Amino acid sequence: MIEDETFDDIDETLDIDRGAEIMKAPVNKPTRTNPKNIKSGKEDLTKDYEYSRAQLYSLVEKGQEAVDGALDVAQQSDSARAYEVAGQLIKHVADTADKLVDLQKKMKEIDEVNTKQNTTNVTNNSLFVGSTSELQKMLKQSMKDNNK
Repeated sequence: MIEDETFDDIDETLDIDRGAEIMKAPVNKPTRTNPKNIKSGKEDLTKDYEYSRAQLYSLVEKGQEAVDGALDVAQQSDSARAYEVAGQLIKHVADTADKLVDLQKKMKEIDEVNTKQNTTNVTNNSLFVGSTSELQKMLKQSMKDNNK
């Protein structure tokens, strides 16, 4: 066991008083949100879409810079591995660009679903109960009325 005397020089250098009690602040545990209780509104959807879109744009730009740097290194070193890395970076940038298109499609689908839910379709089914001769008389009468 190491004696406290061996740490006296260190304590003195760091200006530590070993006799003082260390007071700890109470730790607040974060509260967890139940996903079922989260309400997703149009405002949140738009906010999330804009945030995701901005992040994807940023990733594409940074990826393009990385591709440019990797291609410079590959050309200067003529290393097969450097070209392989550059190719992988190009693939990742292309995948991120595809994610941008997918994000657009998903947002469009969500908007279409919301519009369909807001519109109500009214179907009026008319039913005539009678004989065909009565139907013909009624149609002739309506045609005469329309011509007048």
